[in-house]
Amino acid sequence: MSTINQRIVISSGDFNGIGPEVILKTLAIQPRDSVTPIILGNADVFDFYSKRITEEVKYHQIHSIDNIKEGHVNILECYGDESPDVNPGIFTKQSGKCAMLAVEKGIELCKSNFADALVTAPISKEAVNIAGYQIPGHTEFLAEHTNCTDFMMMLVNNGLRVGLTSVHVPLASVADEITEQNILHHLSIMDRSLKNDFNIEHPNIAVLGLNPHAGDGGIIGNEEIEIISPTIEKAYEGGINASGPHPADGFFGNRKYKEYDGILAMYHDQGLIPFKTLSFGAGVNFTAGLPIIRTSPDHGTAFDIAGAGKANSSSFTQAFELAVTLAKNRQNEVIHS
Repeated sequence: MSTINQRIVISSGDFNGIGPEVILKTLAIQPRDSVTPIILGNADVFDFYSKRITEEVKYHQIHSIDNIKEGHVNILECYGDESPDVNPGIFTKQSGKCAMLAVEKGIELCKSNFADALVTAPISKEAVNIAGYQIPGHTEFLAEHTNCTDFMMMLVNNGLRVGLTSVHVPLASVADEITEQNILHHLSIMDRSLKNDFNIEHPNIAVLGLNPHAGDGGIIGNEEIEIISPTIEKAYEGGINASGPHPADGFFGNRKYKEYDGILAMYHDQGLIPFKTLSFGAGVNFTAGLPIIRTSPDHGTAFDIAGAGKANSSSFTQAFELAVTLAKNRQNEVIHS
């Protein structure tokens, strides 16, 4: 792992989406006295998009990590023999393949400790699947390629951190995911990440209920009484400072989230709708539990505005800055351990 500069590798995402644009806009405002950004992609792609924005970014094109210029923006060519055919707004087999080649290179550089963190620009699931990558998304691919089974999606915006017990499952199947084992598993990952990645010595974690009003004492469902409450007690006895189950609507409506370091939601929309509403487009997707640091913006490829210079880079900027912070935190942990 680098010690002079934080080396942050950035996968280019789908080059027909807004990924290259938000990367350039972010790097136009980032100081580089202690950070070396390394874009994983192709210089022709970034030349194309740099002409469509008002921000100016100078970058150094390289073909080998041996030629990295510390303190400068580097573009490491990693598309192999692919000559990108850039068509903003249209996902293609090639754009999907190149997006995943960049992710694979980022994982490689982080696993080898050459880089300190990976920031992933948005991919198109349709494009990567027609390119032959049968994956539901970044998170599962990263976990598989780092041999990690203890991971979870965590959405972060400053002190607001929301984790999910179930992620990309149909709403009709959510109740089946609410088990003691699953809740304990995710509470453990969140507790460990809050301590190790965010430097919170004694994190407080709120656990949301599954049903409206957290079941209303069993009137609107028994999961809180039979599963969630006993599991919270078990976690607390095991040293995790968890409380709940909290009724989700009142929890966010009364701003109780400000009292906690982490929030464990039971399903995707329960956690992400309030998170995205409160974050105003500046949220970050952090994969907790991985042996490497990975962050990403909490939005997609936005093909409808790709190439128009209209993309809001605030979420990507937050993702980049969080990656730098988490990398420093992990390094400090190693130094003091």
